[in-house]
Formats: sequence, C-alpha cells, structure tokens
Amino acid sequence: MHVRDLMRREVMTLEATDDLGVAGGLMRLGSLRHLPVVADGRVVGIVSQRDLFRAALSSLLQLRREAEHEWLAMFRVRAIMTPHVFSVAPSVTLRDAVEIMLDKRIGCLPVVEDGKLVGLLSESDCLRYLARLLAVAEIGTA
Repeated sequence: MHVRDLMRREVMTLEATDDLGVAGGLMRLGSLRHLPVVADGRVVGIVSQRDLFRAALSSLLQLRREAEHEWLAMFRVRAIMTPHVFSVAPSVTLRDAVEIMLDKRIGCLPVVEDGKLVGLLSESDCLRYLARLLAVAEIGTA
C-alpha cells in the first residue's frame, strides 16, 4: 500500500501572511490538527494545533472566543509555523511514511509531487486504516 492510497487529496492550507485567527478558524471549522503553509503551491511550513495553542495563551488568560480571535489576528502564521517540513511522495509505501512519522515524532506528512502539495497523510488517517485492518482480522478469526 502506498501513501496515494490513503492520503487526503483535498487539503486546507494557509499562507505565511495569514493571521493566526484564520488558522484557528480553519482548524475549528474542519476539526483539523495540522495545516500546511504554502506559497505558489509549494509547502513552506506547517502549523499544528499545538503551535496555535501555544500562541493563543487563551487558557492562561481565560479569554473569551471573540477576544482570543482578536488576539490571534495580531500575529501572522510565519511567526509560529514550523519551516522545516518532512514530506513524502505519493509513491512512498505507507509503512515508510509511518516510520517517518514515528521517527520524527510528527503527526502528519504533506504529500508532494513535482514540488507541489497534492495531499496530506495524518496519523489519524493511518489509525483509521489500522482499525479497518483489525476489524477484518477479527472477522477472519471468528
């Protein structure tokens, strides 16, 4: 099995000039934990839910949602994004991709072909697939 067989092809993205309020809104709207940052279709960074949480300080400051959004809107994605992103090609085996995520302790891999973002593979995608395999195995042993 290859990354292309499991990756999500429709990926919400950010630009480095977007404000963190946009990032937070997209993450809440799509129930996402990672957003690739792109410039001309090329991955230049990634923002995780954890990055955004650190930037928000809302839990510490006990901000209401509106106040949190105003606070985040003052900052740009480039300020918190991780600029060095591990990525894979669609032709990489799923096992190799999972090994990269485990080894690098990351929750997702942007999928890049010819330098352009074509998808995203997350640990949740891999766990959903594992759950299906386990269900099939259980049926086979019943």
